[in-house]
Amino acid sequence: MPPVFYEMKNAVVGIAGLGGLGSNVAVALTRLGAGKLIIADFDVVEQGNLTRQHYFTDQIGQPKVTAMVENLSRINPNTKVETHKVRLTPQNITQIFAQADVVAECFDLAEQKQMLVETVLSRMKRVIVVSVSGLAGYGNSNAIKTRRISRRHILVGDGATAARPGTRLTASRVGIAAYHQANAIVEVVVNEIYGAESRSLNDADTQDKRSREGVW
Repeated sequence: MPPVFYEMKNAVVGIAGLGGLGSNVAVALTRLGAGKLIIADFDVVEQGNLTRQHYFTDQIGQPKVTAMVENLSRINPNTKVETHKVRLTPQNITQIFAQADVVAECFDLAEQKQMLVETVLSRMKRVIVVSVSGLAGYGNSNAIKTRRISRRHILVGDGATAARPGTRLTASRVGIAAYHQANAIVEVVVNEIYGAESRSLNDADTQDKRSREGVW
């Protein structure tokens, strides 16, 4: 198994919101063999969601957390999924995502995004948050960037294009942002969390083997 999958199977990732961003981040991480996802959303699947969210017509009316578990289990039943059908607030975020190594902020509204990021950064000292700002419309795919804002905050988006009358959220551009998020999470897991641990263990094993064999 390639190293990225080995390291991902140890990862615990929180996903805050299961709309166009969150549903696609969850699918990407499941395909990559994430060990556990903690998903949270209070809403149900609606007809209009199907334009950009990873659900199906026969799931309309179901809670998003229920529909997402069903979809993810068909992709990779080895990824554990913990669900919370609840509206996230500063009072419950730390408890719900207590086991997470990384949290993906996947909300629609600016005030919700700010609330999630501020709560994680101020109250969850070891957790990295990957958030999004600026993904509406279509075209100019390369304007969506991934930037390191601080040691524990990664920001995806063009930083400008918000959904508004005349500028809709589209599957194409939302999908680009979602996969930027997923890719940033993989990079953090592999290079900064479990990858560093596995490399240290491998180095220690190699040194021990060389010592026993008298080879350096």
